[in-house]
Amino acid sequence: MKYTILLLASFFLLSCHDSPKISKEKNPPKTPKFGIVIHGGAGVIKKENMTDSLQKAYEEKLEEAISVGHKILEDGGTALEAVQKTINVMENSPLFNSGKGAVLNADGIAELDASVMDGKTKNAGAISGVQHIKNPIDLAYKVMNESDHVMLSASGAEEFAKLHDIEFVENSYFITENRKKALESSKAKEQGVSANEFYLSNEKYGTVGCAALDQDGNLAAGTSTGGMTNKKFGRIGDSPIIGAGTYANNKTCAISATGHGEFFIRNVVAHDISAMMEYQGISLEQAAKRVIQQKLTDLGGTGGIVGIDHKGRVVMEFNTPGMFRATKNVKGETTIKMYKD
Repeated sequence: MKYTILLLASFFLLSCHDSPKISKEKNPPKTPKFGIVIHGGAGVIKKENMTDSLQKAYEEKLEEAISVGHKILEDGGTALEAVQKTINVMENSPLFNSGKGAVLNADGIAELDASVMDGKTKNAGAISGVQHIKNPIDLAYKVMNESDHVMLSASGAEEFAKLHDIEFVENSYFITENRKKALESSKAKEQGVSANEFYLSNEKYGTVGCAALDQDGNLAAGTSTGGMTNKKFGRIGDSPIIGAGTYANNKTCAISATGHGEFFIRNVVAHDISAMMEYQGISLEQAAKRVIQQKLTDLGGTGGIVGIDHKGRVVMEFNTPGMFRATKNVKGETTIKMYKD
């Protein structure tokens, strides 16, 4: 009997040893989901007003800016960092109305505004009316992370900047000959004198902005501008106002706006797009079209937005002849445009 049991046990052990091993197939790695979209302002941007060399300059700078942000996202960086560093590139270029190359107020001074928002926490920071901050978006970022406030303005914002190692420059750093001519043309028109229409057509666009989604599923948006040529009385537009020119919410989307700021403030454009998505369950594309092509247009406002939703889908919506814009997806495919299709 014992002999029989030993034989059966041996047979069982041998069978187990000889049986082929069943390998469990590992789950295929998920493709990371992230994306980025930028704008360099919306307005009277037409092919007939653009030389080949100037068009190439804009295309190259938009490519440089979006590549900086995309690399950060590709390497696993945050959407906030991608937004900040992307905007830095455009702030440092005289091609745009932000940082170096900002438009001038009625006194011939560059006054700068900026804002940034974190879609995960809904924390935000903004600054307005600063005259000596090289990169306004950096100061907005500091306000968000290093203060109990959302918006600081003018001299107070610059006092705060001194406490946080923000780079200062003379106001002359921002001023270019093109912006001087734009101010002259605007003042001539104001006085009923013949003005240079080319410079007048450029007086309202050039604001820069970025919206991004990172690999952790977090959204962020930021906007930076010099405002409007020949502005008076400390005028502030939509760019530094959370919900008007900038908004981010992980549940819905991240938005940066550009255009005639008064209308974006009155329509609370950036937040309105997010709210439509959240409360009506419509897509980012549907919400952006309804807000820009209907609500903003019906009120008489001009401009546009760029945005990205929590799934990485991008929109670049505007109601003007053109908008400097670019997007780069998870595959590294880049789209750069400036005129209306």
